[in-house]
Amino acid sequence: MVHTPQLASGPQAGSSRVLGAASSAGTGRLRRDGYARLRGTDLGLDAEELAGDLAQLARAFEDLPLDPHSPDSNRFRRYSHAVYLAWTDELSFIPGTPDDEFGTVSEFWQDEYNPEFPDAHRKLPDLTPELQSNRAVRAIIRADLAEALWLPQLHTAPVYLAIHMIRLAVRDRTQVAVSSPNCLHRDGGSPALCTFAHLIDRRDITGGENVIATPESAGRQPDDVDPGDIHERFVLSDLLDGYGVHDHSVSHYVGPVRLAENAENGHRDVFIVGIAPFTPGL
Repeated sequence: MVHTPQLASGPQAGSSRVLGAASSAGTGRLRRDGYARLRGTDLGLDAEELAGDLAQLARAFEDLPLDPHSPDSNRFRRYSHAVYLAWTDELSFIPGTPDDEFGTVSEFWQDEYNPEFPDAHRKLPDLTPELQSNRAVRAIIRADLAEALWLPQLHTAPVYLAIHMIRLAVRDRTQVAVSSPNCLHRDGGSPALCTFAHLIDRRDITGGENVIATPESAGRQPDDVDPGDIHERFVLSDLLDGYGVHDHSVSHYVGPVRLAENAENGHRDVFIVGIAPFTPGL
């Protein structure tokens, strides 16, 4: 079970960081180190003002659809695209494609960087309209943008955003829930790509360790990598506890999740934001 940190409150936290990503500098740690641990207090969210929205976001993980491309992974997810314009500070979700089963879906493609789905175009169920308009969702996205906007490429092109909600869930001691890919990896694509992950809930599980390593470690298990190539190992435990990575600077990993002793079911809920400049093919 997660514990709620003392997030920022008051007009300054609720207006400056949340409402104006292009004018915010973030913590600067991502630019300095290629990755950054981000606590809930780093995001500048007004916890009191957004309490209802955070509760709505947490409840939405209870109804996530099973990953249609990996039904045996004990992984549940939603996924949508959005676009951000730094010069107008405008954030907008991109409509998904109509789908008979899920309502709308968005295409998820990781080029050759995911060895489990090489060059596969996967269609995943969208975030619901209620989630797309949720103030906490938008505030988290803007906080992540503030961390990434040191990259000049994000100021001269529309910023493409990939928004994931992922639950790893287990219901008995024989089950294992895994992320994809289940190895140190990079997400691929633009040299300006950044990925952020924020814990929403962790309950009655073991595992789920995060590892940040050198980019050359991609494709390997953390225990098979020279310890000197590991930058940091940690477990996300508190509400909105998270991290960000500059994809070309590091590789990253999250370990499998198993049920804790004497528990009947458990889960790990994470909100993920991928950020990259849009590069048209014209």
